Amino acid sequence: MGNGAFAAAVPLLAVTITRDPRLVSVISAATYLPWLLLSLPAGALVDRYDRVGLMWRSQAIQGVIVGVIAVLAAFGHIGIPVLAIMAFGLGACEIVFANAAQAILPDIVAKPLLHRANGHQQTIITIGLQFLGPPIGSLLFAVAVAVPFGMDAGSFALSAALLATLPRRPPQRITHHPMRTAIAEGLRWLARHRLLRTLAVLLGVNTFCFQLGNATLVLLATQTLHLDERGYGLLLAGAAIGSLLGGLVSARIITRFGALPALLAALATNVVIFVGIGLSPNAIVLGVLLACNGFVITLWNVVTVSLRQQTVPSEMLGRVNSVYRMLGWGLIPLGALVGGLVAHAFGLRVAYPVAGVLRGIALLVAMPVLIRAMRD
Repeated sequence: MGNGAFAAAVPLLAVTITRDPRLVSVISAATYLPWLLLSLPAGALVDRYDRVGLMWRSQAIQGVIVGVIAVLAAFGHIGIPVLAIMAFGLGACEIVFANAAQAILPDIVAKPLLHRANGHQQTIITIGLQFLGPPIGSLLFAVAVAVPFGMDAGSFALSAALLATLPRRPPQRITHHPMRTAIAEGLRWLARHRLLRTLAVLLGVNTFCFQLGNATLVLLATQTLHLDERGYGLLLAGAAIGSLLGGLVSARIITRFGALPALLAALATNVVIFVGIGLSPNAIVLGVLLACNGFVITLWNVVTVSLRQQTVPSEMLGRVNSVYRMLGWGLIPLGALVGGLVAHAFGLRVAYPVAGVLRGIALLVAMPVLIRAMRD
């Protein structure tokens, strides 16, 4: 919920500093740049050291960073460069936390229950990050700029305290290969697995396209559709309804239709949604399309995360996850920057249809591998 408040407050803070879509997109780029630069060594750390310890320590550091943002915002001493540096620091910690969180789940949950467990986790994350947090963040931002950031800092402290109570990983399962050797093992493992390798590349194209459109969503909502701060928060909360439903029913959909058919349907639907977002005539249509987008993204996440957890050996999961997510998330900063340039040059509506067309082309290229995997 603290992160949801932060996610709504950061773009609102950015547009109080500048209205230039290129500068606004720099914040998104800085947040995701660590996935390109630091993902591989972070994966080796997750396989080398106690995953619970890495999780709570990364959350504690994030709490300190957000606390600094709150203080600077309160005194009006924060600009785009400082905000970008802080966003990079938060992204670096998030790499460690997210990788460890995915890698530790198979140590706690039996493999037949992973789809359900990941669906439940997506539901809880959606409730806090997208459903409750954004409207609270936008309301608190309207009260005082620093308040939503202070709330997020407190939530990180509570999160760290809760995570420290998780059961520890047995020491004998932690690998101690040299860092370069450990990273190379993860690279080789993913390179040899055709389906996961294809999904990683496809994820890279999709996240590039997602951020290409999403980097200037706040400008599309506030300038083109004329929403205020509260309206923007409610728009994000409405979009979260789709993610929430996806988390609740994704396991049932996968059980009924199969993991890969569900994945293929989600990808095809997403292409249509992105084209539609750019053509939205009002905030209601935009909110409905964002909700549909949240549903299919959650379905994609549950299928692909569970597939990796079921397929990759536990002692390799941190490194393979790091390679997968480096390929999958490494282009997000570039997507954010390209989205800012496209919005600046051609208008705030254009980025989403462009992203939809690119997603459709990527899906057609990957289709033979996905169809072969379904037949197998």
